[in-house]
Amino acid sequence: MQQIATTYPDHARAIWKLGLPLILSNMAQFAIHMTDTLMLGWYDVTALAAATIATSLFFVVFIVGAGFAQAITPLVAAANEQNDHVQVRRVTRMGLWLSIIYGVIVMLPFFWSEQILLAIGQDPIVAAEAHLYLRIVIWGMIPTLLVMALKSFLVALEHTAFILWATVGTAVLNGLVNYALIFGNWGAPELGIAGAAIASVLVNLLTVALLVGYILRKLPRYELFRNFHRPDAPIMRRVFMLGWPIGLTSLAEGGLFSASAVMMGWIGPIALAAHGIAIQLASLTFMVHIGFSQAATVRAGRALGRRDEQGLRRGGITAIGLSALYAAVTSAVFLLIPGLLVSLFIDPAEPDRLRLIEVGILLVMIAGLFQLVDGVQVVVLGLLRGVQDTTVPMVMAAFSYWGIGLPASYLLAFYWGFGGVGIWLGLVLGLLVAAILLMWRFWGRSVRISAALG
Repeated sequence: MQQIATTYPDHARAIWKLGLPLILSNMAQFAIHMTDTLMLGWYDVTALAAATIATSLFFVVFIVGAGFAQAITPLVAAANEQNDHVQVRRVTRMGLWLSIIYGVIVMLPFFWSEQILLAIGQDPIVAAEAHLYLRIVIWGMIPTLLVMALKSFLVALEHTAFILWATVGTAVLNGLVNYALIFGNWGAPELGIAGAAIASVLVNLLTVALLVGYILRKLPRYELFRNFHRPDAPIMRRVFMLGWPIGLTSLAEGGLFSASAVMMGWIGPIALAAHGIAIQLASLTFMVHIGFSQAATVRAGRALGRRDEQGLRRGGITAIGLSALYAAVTSAVFLLIPGLLVSLFIDPAEPDRLRLIEVGILLVMIAGLFQLVDGVQVVVLGLLRGVQDTTVPMVMAAFSYWGIGLPASYLLAFYWGFGGVGIWLGLVLGLLVAAILLMWRFWGRSVRISAALG
């Protein structure tokens, strides 16, 4: 049994030790996406456009199913704190089952993806290319979900170093395979967008193999794959009931940002391009907050397992404080050198460079405020997941994002005439409301930890 943190410095060290590999692995995962985007952009603009719409569609479907994988972390953390290896195995096995079942179900509509994309008004050439990509990459849906589930198991047991090195290794491999198959280098066929899809599937299959091998070699005491074929209805229901709100919460937040991009497109291409730059910067720094959130889930789950009310509250305050401190630093950077940051994304020969920088500076400065509230709300979501509370937080988050944030963005942008700045201010307001509601919920749940299982 690991040493129990009692003081705030103890909690800070424990969260940082657990969170740092997760933060770095999140950044490596982000680098995989950036590599795909860059290489397809170098190859062909149509391929990039097709991959953009295709991966957006894939991600929306994936993020809902990923909720079942994420539900594994708090359940395993609590069971492991009680030294209940059987429960750890049952939870993880049913999380893997749900991931596979969900993956099989959602694969089917993708075989008609071209017709779906045409029906929502996409260009026929782009739709055909996107269908080619999806027809291949959909075979990676189940491996991708399994990767998420196995990583959640390892995170709950605080085996995060291997996750980091596996993610870094697969990020490098993804770049090499992309380089070979997209462009036809090193004797490989030139497959373009299909090459990127094949690379994605191969990398996820390899990652599953790596994670399974590590678990079998380093964690044999859990006998994770023992009787894997046997259904376990009570545990499956528990994982399902905890997981589906997590998936819908992620979908609600992702949908908010997709809707903000659509509204930026109504303003014009300059605003949309500047918005894209601000989102990329905010997404990169957000990887740190996600790492803190994942660590918070584990720490809260362990506190729940031993019924440690004080440890839960102190750990929660520490996780929120670390996220807020980091957000303060990144906010200062965004506010002090926004022009430099924006200029990194714009070709010096771009005719609209000065206008893009002008609009981008305003959005990046507001993104500085955005960092503070976004980091806090995602960490508190992680804490609530740790105490196995996901349904009410889902409602709170969806209300904040879609009931407050999106209407505020629209009104500020188009009714009161603030344009792109108004859209971002609306996002800040929605996330601020989410942070306040979720903190109130967490503090109420942490007062009597026994209620968390009620």
